Amino acid sequence: MATERTLILVKPDAVSRGLIGEIVARIERRGYVVSAMKLMQLDGGRAREHYAEHKGKAFFDDLVTFITSAPLVALAVEGEGAIDGCRQLIGATNPLDAAPGSIRADLAQTIGRNLVHGSDSAASAQRELAIFFEDKDFVSRRHDLERWIKE
Repeated sequence: MATERTLILVKPDAVSRGLIGEIVARIERRGYVVSAMKLMQLDGGRAREHYAEHKGKAFFDDLVTFITSAPLVALAVEGEGAIDGCRQLIGATNPLDAAPGSIRADLAQTIGRNLVHGSDSAASAQRELAIFFEDKDFVSRRHDLERWIKE
């Protein structure tokens, strides 16, 4: 399995509930490495770019309004199989359908307030990471990854 980088967003509902640490801890306990992190207030332009695949859908405006309503935390997460592994850790979009032990099953309340976003493919990860981070934002932690892979 290849080392990948993916985008994880700790959404405004999670930030307001004080769950940043819990979510980051779960990601790190799974063995993934955070290589970039920003606490930020997302503007409408970036939000629309991030959710571009949903443009024209009935819920698009609600997505943009919610994600720009309060601060969020953007994370670049690296590790072997990080895209699928983080998606599994996050759980299904609807918390009622999420696997027990996943972030959404354990902590989320509704589909509209499901705490976390994770890129769903390598192409999405590349596109989404570019919306939130510049190359200078990433800190190399390859030595950590290499050490953990060997263990």
